[in-house]
Amino acid sequence: MALNTPESEPEPDPAHHTPAPGRHHEFAIEPKRSIGYRMLRGTFNGLMGVWFRPKVVGREHVPATGPVILAPVHRSFADFGFTSFCTRRKLFFMTKDSMWKNSYLGKLLLYVGAFPVHRESADREALQRAEEVLKRGQVLVLFPEGTRREGPTIENLMEGATYLSARTGAPIVPIGIGASDLAMPKGRAIPKLYTIQVVIGPAIAAPARTGGGRVSRSAVHVATADLVTQLQAAYDEAKAKTGRY
Repeated sequence: MALNTPESEPEPDPAHHTPAPGRHHEFAIEPKRSIGYRMLRGTFNGLMGVWFRPKVVGREHVPATGPVILAPVHRSFADFGFTSFCTRRKLFFMTKDSMWKNSYLGKLLLYVGAFPVHRESADREALQRAEEVLKRGQVLVLFPEGTRREGPTIENLMEGATYLSARTGAPIVPIGIGASDLAMPKGRAIPKLYTIQVVIGPAIAAPARTGGGRVSRSAVHVATADLVTQLQAAYDEAKAKTGRY
């Protein structure tokens, strides 16, 4: 998921806004890959590997240490799972808050490093959690398109990724995912058997901050335009490798 930056949308009126699911849970940033975490991720990767047989190129572009934002294209519900094949590092996710309507699923998501984001507003709590993840030197997965989209073109990205990059100095790594829209398009519950191609593009350096340490809106706009270009290139390459478009 992605989010609007605080400057891009007004804060909702508390009198007309019901707190979104997941707000009452504590989100702890635990960098260690616990035994439980490794078992769950290993099982998940095993199932994803058998079903989709993902082929990944460009893993060297993901920094081995330090903060980084993984920014995948978003054409399928399954896309978040393919980021787990991009690095062995622990991942932290923004996930749509409706997933927390089931309390057991919500607890599991928190355990594996996910936290809720309310997509229809400037979610300051999610933004703060995301920033803290990066300030702790961790890996944040954030879909810059915000929600699943259709079609071959990357456009109209939200600026949450580049805003966080500017605030924390974290580079952004664009990730193209080919054939996920064919294997599991929007509205399909059971995916088809397709080999998924994942292309990890070169990291994009964080936008420069002003002399006063503030995040320049113009710098964020420029960085977002660069992300559009680089994400499009990664997506085009991933699709070409599938041979199905």
